[in-house]
Amino acid sequence: MMMRTLAMLFALSVLTFAATSRAQTGPIGFQSPSKNIACQYFDYDKQNILRCDIAAMETKPRRPADCDLDYGGAFEVNAKGPAMRLCHGDTVMNKSLPVLGYGEVWQRGGFTCKSEQAGITCFNADRRGFSLARSKQEVF
Repeated sequence: MMMRTLAMLFALSVLTFAATSRAQTGPIGFQSPSKNIACQYFDYDKQNILRCDIAAMETKPRRPADCDLDYGGAFEVNAKGPAMRLCHGDTVMNKSLPVLGYGEVWQRGGFTCKSEQAGITCFNADRRGFSLARSKQEVF
């Protein structure tokens, strides 16, 4: 009986570890309930970065002359320092990201993001970041 219990506990711990390992192999981040905003967390050589993209905006800013790619819908902030709007040729929009429900908070690597019906606000430890909504995007 004791051996059967130990075997079941071992099997359960292996399954739990496997599920946890699988969960960590995909992208780390979230998407808004409307699926209009997606954010992903990256750790490049111990440099934490949070990037958020917004798919639909009422108005897009003018693309800078030195940007030959897309501009206006991607935002990035490092763990320290200011946030910025990106010139980009890729996206972090990913349908497999979990939804961050309205009123919920997401935290990882020194970043905090809050989901509200008005949009998503994210900031770093320096309280620098961005607020994203279909009607307005703001870097602070």
